[in-house]
Amino acid sequence: MDDAKHLDRLKRLQFRAWHRGTREADYMIGCYFDRFHKEWGESELAWFEALIDEEDVDILGWALGTLSVPDEYAGPLMDRMKLLDYVEIPR
Repeated sequence: MDDAKHLDRLKRLQFRAWHRGTREADYMIGCYFDRFHKEWGESELAWFEALIDEEDVDILGWALGTLSVPDEYAGPLMDRMKLLDYVEIPR
């Protein structure tokens, strides 16, 4: 993928991560993207793209441990999301 397409993809993902519909989801998903996306390769970006197509209530439930994580999202990226130490809430 050329650099311009890659940057457009990242901008789209960041926008979608930060415009979820609730402040809680914005912070959890947006901060997660901002903190880790620079470390991701193609498979991690594809995982995140699929994840953000899911409902916020499901994503938050998986990250908070109140819902079982589906097999397609289970693994190190979801394990990292569950730590929640990346969430920065402005005061």
